[in-house]
Amino acid sequence: MPFNEVFISSLWFTFNTITHNAVYWVPVILVYTLYHLWYRYIRSYYLKEKNPWVNLEIKLPKIISKSPKAMEVALGIFHQGFEGTWLTRFTEGIVRSWFSLELISVEGKIRFIIRVPKFFKNLVQSHLYSQYPEIEIYEVEDYTREVAYGDPKAKWSFWGVEFGLEKPDAYPIKTYIDYGLDKDPKEEFKVDPMTPVIEYLGSVGANEQVWIQILIMKTKDRFPILGKWFDKQDWRKDSQALVDKLMNRDKSKEEGANFGALMLSPGQREVVEAVERSVSKLGFDCGIRAVYLARDGKFNVYNQVGLMSALKQFGSLHLNGFKPGLKTSFDFPWQDPFGWRLAKRKREMFEAYVRRGYFYPPVQKKPFVLNAEELATIYHFPGEVAKTPSLGHIESKRGEPPTNLPI
Repeated sequence: MPFNEVFISSLWFTFNTITHNAVYWVPVILVYTLYHLWYRYIRSYYLKEKNPWVNLEIKLPKIISKSPKAMEVALGIFHQGFEGTWLTRFTEGIVRSWFSLELISVEGKIRFIIRVPKFFKNLVQSHLYSQYPEIEIYEVEDYTREVAYGDPKAKWSFWGVEFGLEKPDAYPIKTYIDYGLDKDPKEEFKVDPMTPVIEYLGSVGANEQVWIQILIMKTKDRFPILGKWFDKQDWRKDSQALVDKLMNRDKSKEEGANFGALMLSPGQREVVEAVERSVSKLGFDCGIRAVYLARDGKFNVYNQVGLMSALKQFGSLHLNGFKPGLKTSFDFPWQDPFGWRLAKRKREMFEAYVRRGYFYPPVQKKPFVLNAEELATIYHFPGEVAKTPSLGHIESKRGEPPTNLPI
């Protein structure tokens, strides 16, 4: 039989087999598709109708004498793990709550904003007032609504970047403890790693805005380990495995003696101490996104470079650090010769920022893990060491938080 006839015969046999067995595989595909469509619908309904968000703006006093340790304590309220049962997740769309710590600059005016589900509004206020009794907290409108990106009449230029960790989650970043801020030194001796970020945001000019958001959720084991059926990634276990590796504990067990600690170099010892301190703190799944917007032809490449470098001071060579990930730009012209991919990427990143999306569809990405100490390092209220004039302060001193604060 000629080859063509064999080939056609094989195709016809395959087609008949598929169509005759459609009664078995078509329902499976339909059920799978409907299941995911329902999940997406019910989650969207829950987040929009039953779990609305509020934006809390924090006004700072002229003097904050507390170390970032106060923010670390306050961040404990965000360690919320409730996500319902399998039944309520399916029927009501309940998801684990997440939060957004935001630092923005509108034409050089700096604002601290925390976006939370409305259910947690009073709890978050109470925790912040407990550590910073002199601050003022106001519920404000979402500032992203004031930017009509995508509207040709508005003529907004946009550039954005998402950050990730340079090394695995087990390695911690350089924290406020490494900078000596846990000892509450005098203002003239403080080296606050947030100061460069504040100074950069204060330099933003007219018709320009810079937004930085840190999305956080209580960490959970969510990604399978390659080569294993049931085990999932656990940052604490990974951290312990890193300590064992650095201290050669596996070899020590075989040799019958443990000299790992004695053989560590000063740098390795610092890593081990940092990792062991890290796993003793509350852990959060995190995503960091930053965008720069300008209109009327005011786009400044300096601000693009400034965003790329905004988190450099939190890293070190032997520990961890932040690196730019997804950007709204391409390195080579042939990657996007017609500009379609770039326009799509910009639109998607802007919408992701506005949605504060990171952990669930339609914006779902792989997060990294930071503990409360690390979060308090990259997001806390700076003291007098931050001299930026555009960092808004309360004119009059508040003696204590409101007495009628709901509980």
